[in-house]
Amino acid sequence: MTLGTGRPKIAVPITGKTASEIIEQAKTIASKTPDLVEWRIDFYEDVTDAQQLVTTGKQLHDTLGSIPILTTFRTKGEGGELQLSDDQYFEICKTVITAGFTDALDVERYHDEASVKALVNKAHENQVVVIMSNHDFDKTPDQTDIVGRLTSMVELGADVAKMAVMPQSADDVLTLLAATNQAHQELDQPLITMSMGDLGKVSRISGEVFGSCLSFGSVGAGSAPGQISLDDLRHDLNDLKLS
Repeated sequence: MTLGTGRPKIAVPITGKTASEIIEQAKTIASKTPDLVEWRIDFYEDVTDAQQLVTTGKQLHDTLGSIPILTTFRTKGEGGELQLSDDQYFEICKTVITAGFTDALDVERYHDEASVKALVNKAHENQVVVIMSNHDFDKTPDQTDIVGRLTSMVELGADVAKMAVMPQSADDVLTLLAATNQAHQELDQPLITMSMGDLGKVSRISGEVFGSCLSFGSVGAGSAPGQISLDDLRHDLNDLKLS
């Protein structure tokens, strides 16, 4: 699977709290054949147990077969489920990188930059793709700020730069779309952007026009406000595809 070409790809999140819930969700999701699965390990109750994390990750990999895995620990400050220190966050990410079960890792942009760079290098040494991210659940920054954040991710070595924002108005959604279009023209790396909530749903289906290469759809429980079901999202993206 190649991000950044053709129709935006679709990722479906797994948010199970136990190993058995995770594997059951994976079986259901695999039957729907999304392009990518995002394992939200901040939902997993044993995420801080390295051995259990690796064991479950390998079971998940086996269950999904050829479907690529993006592994994400979303910190509390960016909308995640569990409060961790930066040291704990980076240790969990390192465990994921070296375990061999994931194809890509989400790395949050706004941690210590030296630690972020070191994590990016370690991921690349282990052939793990880095999707660097920033999530603003309170507001939509201005267009220059959004483009600047995405640009800084690329400068830090991201293979894909991701930004999610919360709109308070239709103008905010337009700001996110304009920023996406600008960054898509200025940066070589693929981008993932979205405006969250009901107001922002249009941004989840218009990526092919504005330059966002991946959209997140749900099978069962979603992981963020405004996610559209996989079946509906697939239909919408196909309807809006460029000839």
